[in-house]
Amino acid sequence: MSDLTNSAGRPRSRILSILGYGLATIFFLWVLRYFHVVSFLRDLAEVDWKWVLLGMGFDVLSYGIQAMRWRFLLTPFGKVRLTRSIRAVYSGLFANLIFPLRPGEVLRSYLLSDSESITLGRVLGSVGVERLVDLVIATASLAVVSLFVDLPRRFQRAADTLGIATLVVVTIIVIVIFYLEMKLGGTVEPTVARRHLPGKVMGALIDLHSMGTAPSFYGAVFTSLLIPFCQVLGLWSMTRAYGLHLSFLATVVVLLVINLGVSLPNAPANVGAYQFFCVLGLSVFDIEKETATGFSIFAFLALTIPFVFLGFVALLRSGLSFHSLREKLSSLPRQGLKPSTQS
Repeated sequence: MSDLTNSAGRPRSRILSILGYGLATIFFLWVLRYFHVVSFLRDLAEVDWKWVLLGMGFDVLSYGIQAMRWRFLLTPFGKVRLTRSIRAVYSGLFANLIFPLRPGEVLRSYLLSDSESITLGRVLGSVGVERLVDLVIATASLAVVSLFVDLPRRFQRAADTLGIATLVVVTIIVIVIFYLEMKLGGTVEPTVARRHLPGKVMGALIDLHSMGTAPSFYGAVFTSLLIPFCQVLGLWSMTRAYGLHLSFLATVVVLLVINLGVSLPNAPANVGAYQFFCVLGLSVFDIEKETATGFSIFAFLALTIPFVFLGFVALLRSGLSFHSLREKLSSLPRQGLKPSTQS
């Protein structure tokens, strides 16, 4: 059965990889139309490297805070050591740098599941909760920024559509959690509840209920606010270093455009997509495409280089090599389909 599942999944993975590389190539070729080496080198010579180091520090810190949030979300299922969580996050980032389609999300889930003896399904579920919380915060941030920053009408319509879709999803999830709270009460353990509400879907909903109603969820929400704040500070510092001098709120918009863009099927390290959507975000504020293109390449390199070294060290600390990493990533889909024996 696992062989059939694996063979069925390979064509889909290959199609997504081709799509990711194809989009990355198109994006990068589009950006290169506005790239001039001489102008880029001239701008690079005037970069203020103190701001660059500050931006790198904020960006690295944001992922350390993400590891802390992850620990808060998984608290109902067991004790998670922060050092193991940080190691898994940086290992996942390194995998995203060298493989397409962002496999680091699954890899970091496996590493933490293996080291902390929490089922892989629950860890993957917590990653899904992370993405939902990030979407809510991004949508709310865009709504607040739109009150103070004059945005193009098309951009405003897209933001309104995203806000409505997010509100619908959050409303459904809140209703489900409220229903489970009324159904199960506060004294029923998830393992007991599954006897009355069988099925993988209901098991996932009960785990969602456990995360959403645990006291540690408040810590997860607070740290979720700090993550984008640090990332905006990191990108804003890079704009200062490059001489763009965007406002903080304008940088919020640029970061949101980048993050939404790189969520598409992608090449390793988001090459192409990062540059394209960075230029797209900067164009909202009438930054010349030549300058925006140079900045997109500069910011990409400056914000990526730290994770090459930190991720590599984290990967070695996890006991994986490049060869074993590739084998592990290819086997993870099959492992995730196997029935879990953990409680």
